[in-house]
Amino acid sequence: MPSSCSIRALWILTNQDTVVFSRRFPVVEKRWRAACERDKSFMEDDLKHNVVPSLPTDSEIADAFVDRKKREGSARGFGIRINQSVEGSDSWVDDPITRHIISLCTKNEEEKKLVLWPFILHIKGHYCILVLPLVEPDHLKTYTRMCKRSDCGNAVGADESLSPLLLNLPSITGAFMVGHMIGDIITGDVTEPEIVISASPSVGGLLDSLTGSIGISARAKPVAAPVAGSTASGAAASGAMASDAPKIGLRSLDRDAIRSFISSAMPFGTPLDLNYTNISAVKINGFSSADIPPADQKQPAWKPYLYRGKQRILFTIHETVHAAMYDRDEIPDSKKISGQVNCRAELEGLPDVMFPLIGLDTARVELLSFHPCAQVPEHGNEKQSLMFSPPLGNFVLMRYQAFCGMGPPIKGFYQLSMVSENEGAFLFKLRLMDGYRAPLSMDFCTVTMPFPRRRVLSFDGTPSIGTVSVAEHLVEWKIITTGRGISGRSVEATFPGTVKFAPWQPQRLPTSGAVLGNMEDEESDAETESTNNMANVEDFLMEKMNKDLQAVDLEEPFCWQAYDYAKVSFKIMGGSLSGMSIDPKSVSIFPAVKAPVEFSTQVTSGDYILWNTLGKCPVAATPKA
Repeated sequence: MPSSCSIRALWILTNQDTVVFSRRFPVVEKRWRAACERDKSFMEDDLKHNVVPSLPTDSEIADAFVDRKKREGSARGFGIRINQSVEGSDSWVDDPITRHIISLCTKNEEEKKLVLWPFILHIKGHYCILVLPLVEPDHLKTYTRMCKRSDCGNAVGADESLSPLLLNLPSITGAFMVGHMIGDIITGDVTEPEIVISASPSVGGLLDSLTGSIGISARAKPVAAPVAGSTASGAAASGAMASDAPKIGLRSLDRDAIRSFISSAMPFGTPLDLNYTNISAVKINGFSSADIPPADQKQPAWKPYLYRGKQRILFTIHETVHAAMYDRDEIPDSKKISGQVNCRAELEGLPDVMFPLIGLDTARVELLSFHPCAQVPEHGNEKQSLMFSPPLGNFVLMRYQAFCGMGPPIKGFYQLSMVSENEGAFLFKLRLMDGYRAPLSMDFCTVTMPFPRRRVLSFDGTPSIGTVSVAEHLVEWKIITTGRGISGRSVEATFPGTVKFAPWQPQRLPTSGAVLGNMEDEESDAETESTNNMANVEDFLMEKMNKDLQAVDLEEPFCWQAYDYAKVSFKIMGGSLSGMSIDPKSVSIFPAVKAPVEFSTQVTSGDYILWNTLGKCPVAATPKA
């Protein structure tokens, strides 16, 4: 089994299923062929004749991807065995992980099916990224057996199961990282973690100009910039081959950036450093004698440059609150926090930084992960000491998931009922920051009522606080605007009103749900059904409009109904909701140096949903503690 990640090849396809970029790594491919030759059982097995002997061409990959989409219903696929599943397909394995780790099939001259696996599928923007990591022949044999077994699912104690197999392959994890990084580059989403600081005259010379207190993504010195196209000329010397036809989809500059990144980050197919900021800085600025560390110190891969300048350390705890608020006796509300500790350490040399992380116990942390630069002892008491050798620029030192140690920042209910076919009456009754005390403050709060399948004509109503705006498919209620935040007190907000829609027009757009169920088309005159058997007019209207409402798309879980939820967006400053904290006075630097330490927190909303109390809503059963 490979002890590290190596990539055999990668492809980028558009949403028209055209390959716009591909890269093959002959060094890794030679290792794959050698492994097949060493495995005598593989060479003697019938599987030998079902495996692609060499990497397919770009057109063969595109054709195989199109065939899989037709067979599996979409690019992701079903993920579970259904009536449409065929033996040998990914969905036949009956494991949801096959929506992200897929196989492709090509045909030889004798029209015999040839299998290529495992492809890491990452969809970003209008592109599909396919990454093929190196695995052992035994792993491929195991997968092909799973694709042909008669039973389905991952039974407890089963001899062969896909998810446990993949967990033991570091190349799978590495390939996911490669796919995500390539996706970020082609869509321009390469950003550094946000560091929130307070504006002051002493800061202005070190970062970009600031106006008030804002969050910035300050860049390390030297500043990373887009890699020049001229750097692509050396890509061919890296021991890899590239093809980038046809000339559509990606701009020339994007191809150059991808080529340059690949040749530096993984020149022979083995990822070395996937940090785009580091790679870009090295490409643009090169190295100087001043960047050579002392002879008795080893320079880590995450710090190719030694910082020079005024020294300081910035910490930001950024938490995201996810909540589902039902306001129903039979369904409990749920809320979870996902957080991360962002850091920027502008320190000369190669120092170590140590500090106690406060609140690990009181935060009831469920999951915890750290940057490779961190040295973490066993989780013990309330104050967990953490030591790390900081890289350049902004980075995520730690990620965690925890329960919310306080009540929900926004609680209350949302109700919407249809009073006629094209008019609905709604009511919000909310309480903001109930039980929250200073220094916690809410910077802004907005509530959005989306109507993805109805066009809004007008609304009528006046909220007790804030302003309202209307767009074609939503109504937005700005309760608190930036610059007029609240601190040290709670606020009650009510908003009764009505909303009028354009006449209902049935939409029969194809979705993955239509494939799942072989939905039968209904005749338009079927809607003349009498209302005599209806309990009330609202039931009749709901049934009438939902007749043509397509099944939910797996990629858009909140478009299940036309008017079943409202979404809340907010930002809270001044503290964390989990109880996580850092004491700047407890931060130690080795060797000792005088460097100010700044600490800040911010809490933002994720999927913070107010489900319509009078409508349908999804809910998952949770085990009792």
